[in-house]
Amino acid sequence: MQRLSEKEILRRIRQGEAFECLAEDDSFTLKVEEYTPAIYTAIHDGHQFRSSLEKYSLLSEAERYQEEDPFTGEMIQAMPITLIGMDSRYEYDLNRPVATCVYKKAWGKQVWHKPIPVSQRQASIEKHKRFYRILDALVEKVEQLYGACIVFDMHSYNGFRQSESAPVFNLGTEQVDMDRWQRVVKRFERQLNSITLQGVPVRAASNEVFYGRGYLIAHTNSRFENTLVIPCEVKKVFMDEHSGEVFRLVLDELKEGLKHSLSDTAAFFARNHTRRASAKRLDMLSSQLDPAIRKLDQALYTLARDLETLYYINPINIAQEKRRFFSKKGNYRPEFRYRPLAVDPYHFREQLYRLPVDEIRDPGIQQMYRQTIDGLSSKIDLLVHAGSEQFVYSSLKYYGEPSIEDEANARFLLHAAGLEETEDNTVSAEEACDYFRKCAADWGMNCKVEPNHRLVAGAMVSDRKKTLYVNANDRFAQSQLQALAHHELGVHMATTLNARLQPLRVFSLGLPGNTMTQEGLAILNEYHTGNLPLKRLQSLAHRVLAVKAMLKHGDFHYTFNYLHEEMKLDQDSAFGLAVRVHRGGGFTKDYLYLRGVSEALRLSQSRDIRNLYIGKTGFAYLSLIDEMIERGILNKPRFIAEGLTLPQQNSEVLTYLMMSVRPTAPATEPPPMLCA
Repeated sequence: MQRLSEKEILRRIRQGEAFECLAEDDSFTLKVEEYTPAIYTAIHDGHQFRSSLEKYSLLSEAERYQEEDPFTGEMIQAMPITLIGMDSRYEYDLNRPVATCVYKKAWGKQVWHKPIPVSQRQASIEKHKRFYRILDALVEKVEQLYGACIVFDMHSYNGFRQSESAPVFNLGTEQVDMDRWQRVVKRFERQLNSITLQGVPVRAASNEVFYGRGYLIAHTNSRFENTLVIPCEVKKVFMDEHSGEVFRLVLDELKEGLKHSLSDTAAFFARNHTRRASAKRLDMLSSQLDPAIRKLDQALYTLARDLETLYYINPINIAQEKRRFFSKKGNYRPEFRYRPLAVDPYHFREQLYRLPVDEIRDPGIQQMYRQTIDGLSSKIDLLVHAGSEQFVYSSLKYYGEPSIEDEANARFLLHAAGLEETEDNTVSAEEACDYFRKCAADWGMNCKVEPNHRLVAGAMVSDRKKTLYVNANDRFAQSQLQALAHHELGVHMATTLNARLQPLRVFSLGLPGNTMTQEGLAILNEYHTGNLPLKRLQSLAHRVLAVKAMLKHGDFHYTFNYLHEEMKLDQDSAFGLAVRVHRGGGFTKDYLYLRGVSEALRLSQSRDIRNLYIGKTGFAYLSLIDEMIERGILNKPRFIAEGLTLPQQNSEVLTYLMMSVRPTAPATEPPPMLCA
């Protein structure tokens, strides 16, 4: 981070420049991504203590740390304007006036074993004054731009000195003009009360523990008529108050909750007290892409871009093993062979967990990358075990397994009486490729379409090669071609191309849960375009039951016989599905198709899901993606499935069946995968 002099910082503020810096003397950091009506301070976040003062101090580093406010700077780092103290309050306390900012005693303890020299005291006082000159310039600039300003003065406190019922959030309003600002303060309190923390009962209140008698609010009130300062104390439920150990999961939840509460309150203030009468919550967040995100994203993409799962999971000798299987009348266990993994798994994991995810300031985006990294770590475990007995356990960890509800949904669909569905004449793979090329051209998609002899599925999109591969060994009915076009091109290729238009490459790699999401959206598009016959819907049910059979018996011959004799699939279809679920050593992915379409349908009926098309996304991330697009960090998707824009009417029976398939899991499922 660049170091700037006070003079240069003041110049940049007065010019309205966006910048980030460390003070020349390291005493504070200032970040201005955009000038909004809100400023966020964490004046006691720092722990630095001048070495020249150490010889006078009676307190250990641990004793000082206990009374500081660690992590308060991290709590506000997602906000656009932050001013964070880097020095310990034991060097000088920014929440006390100049005359008393250097402690003699604090919390009943003598601070110095002898008085510090006047020169040392003056050095501390000058840092104190410099901080407030910068704060004054910021407030003055914001008032100039918007007519009013709000300052969130963030602190933390030790709960061990209070009763167990002390609030997690305490607002100190003794110096606040409540006749004027009460609605804003109460709005903030309500927002804080809505925050949920794992295992921590949350309550917000005013003036129960602290009253807001500090110097920052007093100083600002004495100089600015149209600025509201809200002192907020957070109980240290996010750390061990005695050892200093942080509870990272609680802190992450707290940061996300505060981001929402602070931005909501800032927008409410802006609408009611500034010139931004139509301000929304997301207007209070930065529209600039954090350089730390871009840096991490590029490093992650460089590391993981060649990790195409199906390339390593699909057997390379299916045709030969199929001939052997049928020549021996099914009394043969296929011995599939796989491509060797061209990645050092240990080095890959090591590099993954060295990525600087902690440098990302926005808690929601940070969490998205953390979960993606965890997913990729599980993914490499899966690929390492391809072809071994261990593979099925890695698959269960990665994808999960069908639930009782999944199986019930599948059996329900298979009990449905057959609808009249005419059988079309079939065309060759080459003719199918020509059809798909025409569809791609009509939809403005710059991609390739090529036949492939090693596919398990009828068709598959390769994200990295921007290519739709068509099974060269298949023939295709016209209705099947239309369904595949809307499935493979309309969704999988659309999201591949949209991902390339984003500033972040993580949407090409895939977010956690993107397998279920991609397949759910693709089948939903088949349905909405009138290309989902009952037979196709029932094929998804067969996949669920095939996975169950594979897990229960672990025998290819049993799965084939079950599908052929009990499920009444023809021999080719039974063999193909048995390969799908036994490839790698036991591949559980296929149950997610039916689960995915039920979740996609449910979600589409309650909200706009078009933003899921920006790339290889996950249902669980839709709200975050919506936010990032509205903030201008991401681009809107260019290619949208036809079924979302021009949905077709389906038969009453098919509609009833689709609506009867119940979602069986929340939209937070396993990590990313390629589409097939």
